[in-house]
Amino acid sequence: MSELGALDAEILDLMRFAAQRSMLPRFRALADSEIEMKGEDDPVTVVDREVEAFLSEALTKLAPGVAVVGEEAVAADKSVLDHLSQQCWIIDPLDGTANFTEGKEPFGMIIALADAGKAVAGWLYDPNSDRLCHARAGEGAFVNGERIAARTTGQDRPVTAVSRIFLTPEQSAMVDAKLAPHYTLVDIPRCAAEQYPRLALGENDVSSFKRTLAWDHAAGVLWLNEAGGKAARLDGSEYRVDEQDKPGLVGASSPAIWDEFVGRVLA
Repeated sequence: MSELGALDAEILDLMRFAAQRSMLPRFRALADSEIEMKGEDDPVTVVDREVEAFLSEALTKLAPGVAVVGEEAVAADKSVLDHLSQQCWIIDPLDGTANFTEGKEPFGMIIALADAGKAVAGWLYDPNSDRLCHARAGEGAFVNGERIAARTTGQDRPVTAVSRIFLTPEQSAMVDAKLAPHYTLVDIPRCAAEQYPRLALGENDVSSFKRTLAWDHAAGVLWLNEAGGKAARLDGSEYRVDEQDKPGLVGASSPAIWDEFVGRVLA
């Protein structure tokens, strides 16, 4: 791994420790009693809560006075979302929980640092490969300390990852009518910590997201844009972490592919 900046190295150490202590030992070893359902198709495990508690405490020590917005803290108390318009850490302690509970990869960990509604730094960690994707606003995107530039798949029919899980029947029909003839449609990995890297590292060209929760997207949007790809709302406006109830977000391996895809969706 190339040399990381001091903050990146500190964050990596925290994520790696949490993964090795709590996450990886329980992969394919969860008891039924360690899994609950927050809602339909929305599981939470003892790992989610344990990792979030550890990271929240560690980040508070690292930057006293900076609020922490964790996915599970929000599930317990919606008022935690009020911090998203201020300087705050945003944590997804186990991204891809559904995969994890089924004993499948990918899954990961995501941390973002935001200020005034915008992500200013982000870290996406894959504990299985020990890969860290990280970025700071205006400073480029990196994988394990190496600066990277987004690349497309090079396919004539851009590879498009689409989830139908949260689509209405009408939206699903739109995918078949407007997108299927022009794109190679593949399933999403159900893990933003994996989906965003795929959009910059030559595996996928486009991904469309209906839900835009801050802990899923803040770090990935920043990282993809810093890599030279494009992630933005359907109307072209930038993604803000404090507008997570606003639906619709598209990420692409290049601005040109983003423009063509959104043009077809809105046509």
